[in-house]
Amino acid sequence: MSLSVVIPLYNEEENIRPLHERLKGVLDRLGIEYEILYVDDGSTDNTLSMLEEIQACDPSVMVLSFRRNFGQTAAFAAGFDFARGDIVVTMDGDLQNDPEDIPKLLDAIKTNDLVSGWRKKRQDPFFSRRLPSMIANWLISKVTGVKLHDYGCSLKAYRRDVIKNLRLYGEMHRFIPAVASWYGVRVAEVETTHHPRLRGESKYGITRTVKVVLDLITVKFLQSFSTKPLQFFGTVGIGGGFIGFLLLLYLSIEKLFLGRPIGGRPLLLLGALLIIVGIQFIGMGLLGEMIVRVYHETQRKPIYVLKKVLGPSK
Repeated sequence: MSLSVVIPLYNEEENIRPLHERLKGVLDRLGIEYEILYVDDGSTDNTLSMLEEIQACDPSVMVLSFRRNFGQTAAFAAGFDFARGDIVVTMDGDLQNDPEDIPKLLDAIKTNDLVSGWRKKRQDPFFSRRLPSMIANWLISKVTGVKLHDYGCSLKAYRRDVIKNLRLYGEMHRFIPAVASWYGVRVAEVETTHHPRLRGESKYGITRTVKVVLDLITVKFLQSFSTKPLQFFGTVGIGGGFIGFLLLLYLSIEKLFLGRPIGGRPLLLLGALLIIVGIQFIGMGLLGEMIVRVYHETQRKPIYVLKKVLGPSK
Protein backbone atom coordinates (compact mmCIF):
# COMPACT_ATOMS: atom_id res chain seq x y z
CA MET A 1 0.00 0.00 0.00
CA SER A 2 1.51 3.33 -1.08
CA LEU A 3 -0.89 5.86 0.43
CA SER A 4 -3.38 5.99 3.29
CA VAL A 5 -5.71 8.96 3.76
CA VAL A 6 -7.11 9.33 7.28
CA ILE A 7 -10.18 11.54 7.76
CA PRO A 8 -11.94 11.99 11.14
CA LEU A 9 -15.65 12.81 10.93
CA TYR A 10 -18.13 14.03 13.51
CA ASN A 11 -21.64 14.91 12.36
CA GLU A 12 -20.62 15.68 8.78
CA GLU A 13 -23.45 13.97 6.91
CA GLU A 14 -23.83 16.91 4.51
CA ASN A 15 -20.17 16.83 3.47
CA ILE A 16 -19.40 13.10 3.19
CA ARG A 17 -20.52 12.36 -0.37
CA PRO A 18 -19.02 15.46 -2.05
CA LEU A 19 -15.83 14.90 -0.04
CA HIS A 20 -15.55 11.29 -1.16
CA GLU A 21 -16.19 12.14 -4.81
CA ARG A 22 -13.55 14.87 -4.86
CA LEU A 23 -11.07 12.75 -2.94
CA LYS A 24 -11.51 9.75 -5.25
CA GLY A 25 -11.02 11.95 -8.29
CA VAL A 26 -7.66 13.17 -6.97
CA LEU A 27 -6.41 9.78 -5.76
CA ASP A 28 -7.37 7.94 -8.96
CA ARG A 29 -5.29 10.40 -10.98
CA LEU A 30 -2.21 9.60 -8.90
CA GLY A 31 -2.04 6.10 -10.33
CA ILE A 32 -0.88 4.51 -7.07
CA GLU A 33 -2.38 2.01 -4.66
CA TYR A 34 -4.28 3.80 -1.91
CA GLU A 35 -6.83 3.42 0.87
CA ILE A 36 -9.20 5.86 2.55
CA LEU A 37 -9.86 5.52 6.26
CA TYR A 38 -12.91 7.38 7.53
CA VAL A 39 -13.06 7.55 11.33
CA ASP A 40 -16.55 8.22 12.67
CA ASP A 41 -15.98 9.93 16.01
CA GLY A 42 -19.29 8.93 17.60
CA SER A 43 -21.52 10.94 15.27
CA THR A 44 -25.16 11.38 16.28
CA ASP A 45 -26.50 12.08 12.77
CA ASN A 46 -26.45 9.89 9.64
CA THR A 47 -22.69 10.07 9.18
CA LEU A 48 -22.07 6.39 9.99
CA SER A 49 -24.89 5.04 7.82
CA MET A 50 -23.67 7.09 4.86
CA LEU A 51 -20.12 5.84 5.40
CA GLU A 52 -21.40 2.27 5.43
CA GLU A 53 -23.09 2.83 2.07
CA ILE A 54 -19.88 4.28 0.60
CA GLN A 55 -17.76 1.43 1.95
CA ALA A 56 -20.14 -1.18 0.50
CA CYS A 57 -19.53 0.27 -2.99
CA ASP A 58 -15.84 1.10 -2.68
CA PRO A 59 -13.32 -1.57 -1.57
CA SER A 60 -10.62 1.09 -1.06
CA VAL A 61 -12.58 2.53 1.87
CA MET A 62 -12.26 1.43 5.50
CA VAL A 63 -14.63 2.79 8.14
CA LEU A 64 -13.71 2.97 11.83
CA SER A 65 -16.60 3.83 14.14
CA PHE A 66 -16.19 4.92 17.77
CA ARG A 67 -18.78 4.01 20.37
CA ARG A 68 -18.84 7.65 21.50
CA ASN A 69 -17.15 10.95 20.75
CA PHE A 70 -13.50 10.61 21.80
CA GLY A 71 -12.12 13.66 19.99
CA GLN A 72 -10.00 14.38 16.95
CA THR A 73 -6.73 13.18 18.48
CA ALA A 74 -8.22 9.75 19.20
CA ALA A 75 -9.62 9.62 15.66
CA PHE A 76 -6.20 10.31 14.16
CA ALA A 77 -4.60 7.74 16.48
CA ALA A 78 -7.08 5.07 15.37
CA GLY A 79 -6.47 5.92 11.73
CA PHE A 80 -2.70 5.66 12.24
CA ASP A 81 -3.10 2.25 13.90
CA PHE A 82 -5.05 0.82 10.96
CA ALA A 83 -3.27 2.63 8.12
CA ARG A 84 -1.18 0.40 5.85
CA GLY A 85 0.31 3.01 3.53
CA ASP A 86 3.96 4.00 3.32
CA ILE A 87 2.73 7.60 3.34
CA VAL A 88 -0.19 8.70 5.53
CA VAL A 89 -2.12 11.86 4.73
CA THR A 90 -4.58 13.39 7.18
CA MET A 91 -7.25 15.99 6.50
CA ASP A 92 -10.52 17.34 7.89
CA GLY A 93 -13.84 16.10 6.63
CA ASP A 94 -15.59 19.47 6.39
CA LEU A 95 -14.37 20.24 2.84
CA GLN A 96 -12.34 23.22 4.03
CA ASN A 97 -9.17 21.28 3.21
CA ASP A 98 -8.84 20.73 -0.54
CA PRO A 99 -8.03 17.17 -1.76
CA GLU A 100 -6.33 18.78 -4.77
CA ASP A 101 -3.45 19.71 -2.43
CA ILE A 102 -2.60 16.07 -1.71
CA PRO A 103 -0.23 15.71 -4.74
CA LYS A 104 1.60 18.82 -3.50
CA LEU A 105 2.16 17.17 -0.12
CA LEU A 106 3.32 13.94 -1.74
CA ASP A 107 5.89 15.83 -3.83
CA ALA A 108 7.24 17.60 -0.74
CA ILE A 109 7.49 14.45 1.37
CA LYS A 110 9.89 12.85 -1.12
CA THR A 111 12.67 14.82 0.57
CA ASN A 112 11.10 15.14 4.04
CA ASP A 113 9.59 12.99 6.77
CA LEU A 114 6.63 15.19 7.64
CA VAL A 115 4.88 17.86 5.57
CA SER A 116 2.40 20.26 7.14
CA GLY A 117 -0.16 22.34 5.29
CA TRP A 118 -0.26 26.11 5.69
CA ARG A 119 -3.66 27.77 5.26
CA LYS A 120 -2.10 31.07 4.24
CA LYS A 121 -5.40 32.52 3.00
CA ARG A 122 -7.61 31.08 5.70
CA GLN A 123 -11.35 31.43 5.20
CA ASP A 124 -12.49 31.66 8.83
CA PRO A 125 -13.74 34.49 11.09
CA PHE A 126 -10.81 36.61 12.25
CA PHE A 127 -11.49 37.20 15.95
CA SER A 128 -13.02 33.84 16.84
CA ARG A 129 -10.74 31.57 14.81
CA ARG A 130 -7.82 33.19 13.01
CA LEU A 131 -6.52 35.49 15.76
CA PRO A 132 -6.40 32.79 18.47
CA SER A 133 -4.78 30.47 15.93
CA MET A 134 -2.10 33.03 15.08
CA ILE A 135 -1.27 33.50 18.75
CA ALA A 136 -1.20 29.75 19.36
CA ASN A 137 1.04 29.10 16.33
CA TRP A 138 3.52 31.76 17.46
CA LEU A 139 3.55 30.42 21.02
CA ILE A 140 3.97 26.78 19.96
CA SER A 141 6.80 27.67 17.57
CA LYS A 142 8.63 29.64 20.28
CA VAL A 143 8.23 27.01 23.00
CA THR A 144 8.95 23.89 20.94
CA GLY A 145 11.54 25.36 18.55
CA VAL A 146 9.73 23.86 15.53
CA LYS A 147 8.66 26.88 13.50
CA LEU A 148 5.44 26.41 11.51
CA HIS A 149 2.92 28.97 10.37
CA ASP A 150 -0.09 26.71 10.91
CA TYR A 151 0.00 23.96 13.51
CA GLY A 152 -3.78 23.63 13.41
CA CYS A 153 -4.00 22.59 9.75
CA SER A 154 -5.11 18.95 9.63
CA LEU A 155 -3.84 18.51 6.07
CA LYS A 156 -0.49 16.82 6.68
CA ALA A 157 1.58 14.00 5.22
CA TYR A 158 3.70 11.59 7.26
CA ARG A 159 6.08 8.78 6.50
CA ARG A 160 4.97 5.55 8.10
CA ASP A 161 8.08 5.27 10.28
CA VAL A 162 7.22 8.64 11.83
CA ILE A 163 3.69 7.86 12.97
CA LYS A 164 4.48 4.37 14.24
CA ASN A 165 6.62 5.94 16.99
CA LEU A 166 3.91 8.39 18.09
CA ARG A 167 1.53 7.90 21.00
CA LEU A 168 -1.26 10.46 20.93
CA TYR A 169 -3.62 11.57 23.71
CA GLY A 170 -5.41 14.71 24.88
CA GLU A 171 -5.35 17.32 22.09
CA MET A 172 -1.88 16.29 20.94
CA HIS A 173 -2.65 15.87 17.24
CA ARG A 174 -1.83 19.52 16.56
CA PHE A 175 1.59 19.06 18.21
CA ILE A 176 2.68 16.08 16.10
CA PRO A 177 5.41 18.07 14.27
CA ALA A 178 6.82 19.22 17.63
CA VAL A 179 6.61 15.76 19.20
CA ALA A 180 8.10 14.13 16.10
CA SER A 181 11.01 16.59 16.18
CA TRP A 182 12.38 14.59 19.13
CA TYR A 183 13.04 11.78 16.64
CA GLY A 184 15.00 14.12 14.35
CA VAL A 185 12.50 14.14 11.49
CA ARG A 186 12.73 16.57 8.59
CA VAL A 187 9.68 18.86 8.68
CA ALA A 188 8.48 20.98 5.76
CA GLU A 189 5.52 23.28 5.22
CA VAL A 190 3.62 23.94 2.00
CA GLU A 191 0.87 26.42 1.22
CA THR A 192 -2.55 24.83 0.82
CA THR A 193 -5.97 26.01 -0.26
CA HIS A 194 -8.57 26.69 2.40
CA HIS A 195 -12.27 26.92 1.64
CA PRO A 196 -15.01 28.46 3.77
CA ARG A 197 -17.35 25.99 5.45
CA LEU A 198 -20.50 25.73 3.35
CA ARG A 199 -22.36 22.93 5.13
CA GLY A 200 -22.58 21.72 8.70
CA GLU A 201 -21.35 23.37 11.89
CA SER A 202 -17.80 23.96 13.05
CA LYS A 203 -16.61 21.81 15.97
CA TYR A 204 -13.94 24.33 16.98
CA GLY A 205 -14.33 27.16 19.47
CA ILE A 206 -12.38 29.72 21.49
CA THR A 207 -12.29 27.31 24.45
CA ARG A 208 -9.76 25.17 22.58
CA THR A 209 -7.15 27.85 23.19
CA VAL A 210 -6.96 26.91 26.88
CA LYS A 211 -6.54 23.23 26.00
CA VAL A 212 -3.80 24.12 23.55
CA VAL A 213 -1.84 26.02 26.22
CA LEU A 214 -2.14 23.16 28.73
CA ASP A 215 -1.08 20.56 26.18
CA LEU A 216 1.79 22.81 25.10
CA ILE A 217 3.17 22.63 28.65
CA THR A 218 2.97 18.84 28.46
CA VAL A 219 4.67 18.73 25.06
CA LYS A 220 7.50 21.00 26.19
CA PHE A 221 8.11 18.91 29.29
CA LEU A 222 8.08 15.64 27.35
CA GLN A 223 10.23 17.13 24.62
CA SER A 224 12.93 18.25 27.05
CA PHE A 225 12.69 16.06 30.16
CA SER A 226 10.78 12.86 29.34
CA THR A 227 13.86 10.70 30.01
CA LYS A 228 15.47 12.92 32.66
CA PRO A 229 12.80 14.39 34.98
CA LEU A 230 15.30 15.01 37.80
CA GLN A 231 17.01 17.67 35.69
CA PHE A 232 13.79 19.69 35.72
CA PHE A 233 12.51 19.06 39.24
CA GLY A 234 16.00 19.01 40.70
CA THR A 235 16.93 22.35 39.16
CA VAL A 236 13.78 23.98 40.53
CA GLY A 237 14.27 22.31 43.91
CA ILE A 238 17.93 23.28 44.28
CA GLY A 239 17.21 26.83 43.13
CA GLY A 240 14.35 27.30 45.56
CA GLY A 241 16.20 25.61 48.41
CA PHE A 242 19.30 27.74 47.85
CA ILE A 243 17.28 30.97 47.95
CA GLY A 244 15.60 29.77 51.14
CA PHE A 245 19.01 28.96 52.65
CA LEU A 246 20.30 32.45 51.84
CA LEU A 247 17.24 34.04 53.45
CA LEU A 248 17.64 32.00 56.63
CA LEU A 249 21.38 32.70 56.68
CA TYR A 250 20.67 36.43 56.46
CA LEU A 251 18.16 36.24 59.30
CA SER A 252 20.53 34.16 61.40
CA ILE A 253 23.25 36.81 61.01
CA GLU A 254 20.81 39.52 62.09
CA LYS A 255 19.76 37.48 65.11
CA LEU A 256 23.19 36.35 66.26
CA PHE A 257 25.31 39.42 65.52
CA LEU A 258 22.85 42.31 65.55
CA GLY A 259 20.43 41.02 68.14
CA ARG A 260 17.36 41.78 66.08
CA PRO A 261 14.21 39.70 66.62
CA ILE A 262 13.27 37.50 63.67
CA GLY A 263 10.37 35.49 65.05
CA GLY A 264 7.73 37.62 63.38
CA ARG A 265 9.59 38.24 60.12
CA PRO A 266 7.81 37.02 56.94
CA LEU A 267 11.23 36.20 55.50
CA LEU A 268 11.61 33.47 58.13
CA LEU A 269 8.50 31.68 56.91
CA LEU A 270 9.42 32.25 53.27
CA GLY A 271 12.94 30.85 53.74
CA ALA A 272 11.69 27.75 55.54
CA LEU A 273 8.97 27.25 52.92
CA LEU A 274 11.44 27.47 50.03
CA ILE A 275 13.73 24.88 51.61
CA ILE A 276 10.84 22.47 52.26
CA VAL A 277 9.44 22.94 48.76
CA GLY A 278 12.93 22.51 47.28
CA ILE A 279 13.34 19.18 49.06
CA GLN A 280 9.93 18.09 47.79
CA PHE A 281 10.81 18.99 44.20
CA ILE A 282 14.03 16.98 44.40
CA GLY A 283 12.05 14.05 45.80
CA MET A 284 9.55 14.34 42.92
CA GLY A 285 12.44 14.29 40.49
CA LEU A 286 13.85 11.11 42.03
CA LEU A 287 10.43 9.46 41.89
CA GLY A 288 10.14 10.51 38.26
CA GLU A 289 13.54 8.97 37.51
CA MET A 290 12.41 5.68 39.08
CA ILE A 291 9.19 5.69 37.05
CA VAL A 292 11.04 6.42 33.81
CA ARG A 293 13.55 3.66 34.53
CA VAL A 294 10.86 1.09 35.30
CA TYR A 295 8.91 2.14 32.19
CA HIS A 296 11.84 1.81 29.80
CA GLU A 297 13.06 -1.46 31.30
CA THR A 298 9.69 -3.22 31.52
CA GLN A 299 8.51 -2.02 28.10
CA ARG A 300 11.97 -2.55 26.58
CA LYS A 301 11.51 0.89 25.09
CA PRO A 302 14.75 2.36 23.68
CA ILE A 303 15.79 5.93 24.40
CA TYR A 304 16.94 6.38 20.80
CA VAL A 305 15.45 6.14 17.30
CA LEU A 306 17.35 4.62 14.38
CA LYS A 307 17.06 6.04 10.90
CA LYS A 308 18.82 3.15 9.15
CA VAL A 309 21.30 0.36 9.79
CA LEU A 310 24.10 -0.41 7.31
CA GLY A 311 26.14 -3.57 7.40
CA PRO A 312 25.53 -6.91 9.12
CA SER A 313 23.26 -6.88 12.16
CA LYS A 314 22.99 -9.21 15.08
